Amino acid sequence: MTNSAKKVVVTGAAGNIAYSLLWRLAAGDVYGKDQPIKLTLLEVPEAVKATEGVAMELNDSAFPLVRSIEITDDATSAFDGASMAFLVGAQPRGKGMERSDLLSANGKIFVPQGQAINAGAADDIRVLVVGNPANTNALIAQQSAPDVPAERFTAMMRLDHNRALSQLAEKIGCSTPDIENVVVWGNHSSTQFPDISCATVDGKPVTELVDRSWYLDEFIPRVAKRGGEIIQVRGKSSAASAASAAIDHMRDWVQGTERWITAALPSDGSYGIEKGLVYGQPVVARDGKFELVEGLELTDFQRERIAASVAELQEERAAVADLL
Repeated sequence: MTNSAKKVVVTGAAGNIAYSLLWRLAAGDVYGKDQPIKLTLLEVPEAVKATEGVAMELNDSAFPLVRSIEITDDATSAFDGASMAFLVGAQPRGKGMERSDLLSANGKIFVPQGQAINAGAADDIRVLVVGNPANTNALIAQQSAPDVPAERFTAMMRLDHNRALSQLAEKIGCSTPDIENVVVWGNHSSTQFPDISCATVDGKPVTELVDRSWYLDEFIPRVAKRGGEIIQVRGKSSAASAASAAIDHMRDWVQGTERWITAALPSDGSYGIEKGLVYGQPVVARDGKFELVEGLELTDFQRERIAASVAELQEERAAVADLL
């Protein structure tokens, strides 16, 4: 193994999502089995001790690809030389907290992290924001890193995408790899639009395999509200599935895929999405870059649903205008 180690930063490293994510990352599920990594675990000062316990377990797992594990509460040193960053840590929504309050609180996290990425990250940096509200947190970080190409900042819609695939597979009675060309447009929120207009199973349109009423009344809202459903049943928010989706997102970004996947990245203005908004869109991944699926003919129904998330993200951006 002659490749030099890549530095990977995981924030919120003592949390439940990171706890599931780190073992997949250390096993080579992102870069592959021939790429060593150096892990940097970033946490707030009061969680550093718990992070030390996570690092002890990672060490005890004896992963051959892990060259070193650094623990820090300093963003500047954490992102110095980093090739990849999973921004998992975020301010959770407290009781009585408005979405605007949450956005403002998270700005205090993602502005300095974006600035630190701008100051010292490697030229090949890839950033995935997992911490919610992920789309606007990604926008805040991206706007705080003016010297880094905007497309290096993404937000996670892959969990919504995976949820859509699993719901469809269960309904149709097939496996998730059998389903092609699903996308979840928009924001990681209740306005998101799981879209099956182009989806196929073995070449057959999914729209011919499911009832329109099921699609509108059950599928769309259930995908959008799945996180809440899991909290209700499990008593805790999604962690392992979110970690798995984050790994899927980064793996495909690095290794490439010709299958449609959903990634939230800064819009280029296509499909009626305001340029610059970090928005879930259909992409493939080639040569280490996400590429938008172009040339789709949208119906009025699709445009209306896409516009709802655009409006919501514009409102979120306005709420943090002082940070941008």
